[in-house]
This record gives sequence, structure tokens and C-alpha cells, in this order.
Amino acid sequence: MKILAIAGSNSETSINKLLVSYATSLVENAEVEIVDMNDFEMPIYKHQREVESGVPQQAVNFAEKIDAADLLLVSLSEHNGTYSTAFKNVFDWTSRIKNRAVWNEVPMLLMATAPGGRGGLGVLEAAEKRFPLHGGNIIDTFTLPFFNDNFDKSAQKISNEEKDNELKEKIKKISAIESILEK
Repeated sequence: MKILAIAGSNSETSINKLLVSYATSLVENAEVEIVDMNDFEMPIYKHQREVESGVPQQAVNFAEKIDAADLLLVSLSEHNGTYSTAFKNVFDWTSRIKNRAVWNEVPMLLMATAPGGRGGLGVLEAAEKRFPLHGGNIIDTFTLPFFNDNFDKSAQKISNEEKDNELKEKIKKISAIESILEK
């Protein structure tokens, strides 16, 4: 199984990258690629720019990575209740590729974390509404509130046993669905 792990942040110290990296470690026998949003930095989307220059190659490259995956693990950072600018721009440009849905119906576990008690719930809710309109096949969701209290950075894992077990169950669920689809 090939997993594409996406942390919707361009921060070098992204807590969502830590979460999605940990989530990938829970999937057995998987080939994993963790996307760095910095590799897909493009001019901010503007219709006039698209008309003049077309869709940037970075957006095409991002779409190709999605298409090559059997499973997407996406952990979105929350900036003022919604997507980070870095993620939103990649999403916007990818949505402009002709004859494609951004997520191309690849099964997805959608996640978020944040330092606060809502754990990125605002961005998760926004994505749950938006992604299906762009080919998002969201199998399940997971949120980790109070990241600094519930994630052990030195061990690179969730330290809250209840939340850790919840994520492990969701990974089992989505892995089982992917196994069924492969047959």
C-alpha cells in the first residue's frame, strides 16, 4: 500500500507534520511519502495569473502524487479557523487542473491538531464540507486537542492513551477498507 501523508503547513516545526508522521508509522507494510508543503510553493492563485501562465508545474506534481497513492493521510493546520495559506494555495491551484478532482477519490483519513482544546476542529469541519466537492473520499476523521499535552515530541507519538487508541482504531479501519479495495 502506498500512503501519501500531507501536513497542511509550511512550518519547519509543524505539529501536524508530527501527527501525520506518527499516523503513518501505525500502518503496517506501507510505502510512505510525507509531503512537504514547501516543495509546492507557488505564486498565490489569481485567475489572471492562470490565464497568462497556466497552472504551475508544482500543482501538477502535487496531483500526480495524489494519483499514485492508495491512501491519503492528511493533517491540516488551523490558521484562524481554516486552512493555512500554504495549503490553500496548493489546493486552489490543483483544483484548476482541467478534468480532475483534487483528491481523485483516493481514500483519506482527515486529521488536525492544535495547541488548544478544539484541536483544529474548525479546519477539520471546513475540510469535511469542502473536500467531497473536490473528489475527497473521507473515510474517517481524527482530531488531537492540546497537542503539547497529548503528544510526546521526544518519543514521536501520542502520549494520551485514549487518543492514541482512537487513532490506532481509525488507522485499522481505513487500512481494512484499503485492503478490501485492493482485492
